[in-house]
Amino acid sequence: MLETCLENVRNHGALVHNITNYVTVNDVANAILAIGASPIMSDEPEDVEDIQTICQGLNINIGTLNQQSIEGMKRAGKKANELGHVVLLDPVGAGASHLRTQTALDLMKMIHFDVIRGNISEIKTLALGTSTTQGVDANAADAVTEENLDTMVTFAKHFAASQDCVIAITGAIDLVANANTCYVIRNGKPQMGQITGTGCQLSGIMTAFLAANPDTPLEACAAAVCDMGLAGEIGYSHLAAYEGNSTYRNRIIDALNQMTTMQFKEGAKYEIK
Repeated sequence: MLETCLENVRNHGALVHNITNYVTVNDVANAILAIGASPIMSDEPEDVEDIQTICQGLNINIGTLNQQSIEGMKRAGKKANELGHVVLLDPVGAGASHLRTQTALDLMKMIHFDVIRGNISEIKTLALGTSTTQGVDANAADAVTEENLDTMVTFAKHFAASQDCVIAITGAIDLVANANTCYVIRNGKPQMGQITGTGCQLSGIMTAFLAANPDTPLEACAAAVCDMGLAGEIGYSHLAAYEGNSTYRNRIIDALNQMTTMQFKEGAKYEIK
């Protein structure tokens, strides 16, 4: 089933509107292109509504907020909801500052999100009001582990039910859940965390997966997580001994671009709870 989601992305060629952070915007665009979709970037409030009319999805990432981009997020999100487009929230650094946390919570009140994707600390902040992030990184004390897996799966399902959306919690073990079902995914490499932007790239490609698979949002999100994690594994396997972070970033994008349906089917590591 999940490999069908990948095929649909390439056949659909969705145009994804990204209001994302300026640290990773180029890599997000290239990752979306790599999977066969198309990116467009705009956070100007006077521009975003028109842009959204020609797109099929909206990716909102709060990584580098300013008042202009916040207004752009609100206008674009409302327009996307009016048009029935898929919308994703990436609450980067929620819990690290009042502005980030409150902006994410405000957006959740005024926009219906099809998926909220973040690390466990960011998701806990939005669900429980705790602030345990370390900048934009998750606190190790919050990590999803084999020991607390069942508890975390239950937490993800409950939060998904409360928001009527898919919740994607990414880390060493990834959880992608709606109110009733959770995909537990074990693709990826620890070294992916040493590259700025792999999470942002995932949010961009996840929006493309959602746009291409609107009737199966849970499976679309799970497929996107598997795709990114598997690309991290393949990219790492191609590194030479003298190559490091910069080359690894490019190898991941190359792996996304060159991924075959068979590679995906054989390499995706997940169970359903």
